Amino acid sequence: MRATCWARWATCALAISIWVPALGDRARRSVGACTIFDQADQGVARVGFTIQNACSMPVDCAVSWRVVCAPQASRRRSAHPGSVRFAIDPAASQRAEASAEVCGDDGWVIDSVKWRCDPSK
Repeated sequence: MRATCWARWATCALAISIWVPALGDRARRSVGACTIFDQADQGVARVGFTIQNACSMPVDCAVSWRVVCAPQASRRRSAHPGSVRFAIDPAASQRAEASAEVCGDDGWVIDSVKWRCDPSK
């Protein structure tokens, strides 16, 4: 009798541990499936980031990046983080731009580009 009760409890716990995370992933995947991120060079020292919202709901998005000046030089190397947040209505898009003009004549690289969108609250 006790073993049967324990087996039922373990089976229920296993089912819950499988379904609850899957439901949370499904909500995140739905926003990820209907938002589109694009990155393109805009001239010599700029990179443009565009997020398009193809969802049926507004989304809040964030894009972050880092401009590294003189990446090969140990003494002159400097990092300049940048980020932007915006709300995007359905069937709309927003654009942000990272610029390496802060580096002057030094070489540069734009790295650590990250973006994220969540349903608007």
